Amino acid sequence: MSKKEAPITYLKNFIPAAAAPLMLDYLNQYKVHLTITKERKTVLGDYRHATMFQHHRISINGGLNAYAFLLTLIHEIGHLITYMQYGNKVQSHGKEWKLAYRKVLEDFIPLDIFPPDILKTLKKSLHNLPASSCADENLTRVLKKYDPETTGLLLVEEIEEGKLFSIDNGKVYKKGKKIRKRFQCTEVATGRVYLFSPVYEVTAV
Repeated sequence: MSKKEAPITYLKNFIPAAAAPLMLDYLNQYKVHLTITKERKTVLGDYRHATMFQHHRISINGGLNAYAFLLTLIHEIGHLITYMQYGNKVQSHGKEWKLAYRKVLEDFIPLDIFPPDILKTLKKSLHNLPASSCADENLTRVLKKYDPETTGLLLVEEIEEGKLFSIDNGKVYKKGKKIRKRFQCTEVATGRVYLFSPVYEVTAV
């Protein structure tokens, strides 16, 4: 087995197989140390810039489905490219990052790796990119279709009004009415009211 085959085979465990060679080229080009982590609820991926002692570091949640994993990795490579060009002088999800993310994503779109529904949503979002794939509610809904059915997770918008749900830290909430783009939900233990994104993943109680 050549030196390049092993990393490609490894990446195929997490992203669509046809995307692995190009992604490996990106990781090699920028000397990225990629770490696959346990699932983190609030952070799907993370980028740390290179130092005198370390290469660029990217970590991605290992529990993501293949398409969400790939898009999160592209997102973080966008941060890497932006940092290399501008350092910390620009907003983390400003126009500079959006341009870098778009350019990388456009390299992968022609590979015919995305299902039609994801591809359609991606092409639509390219005209006005949100800060992340998580912030793109339409994309989040489409990506969720490809999650393993064993997760047992629902989106807040799928919970009936007045019903209870819990989040990953065990706290339980009662779903209320939608206020503009978010749902007003009351924490059962304290009575405090919080606003939840309609595509936040929860567990029905």
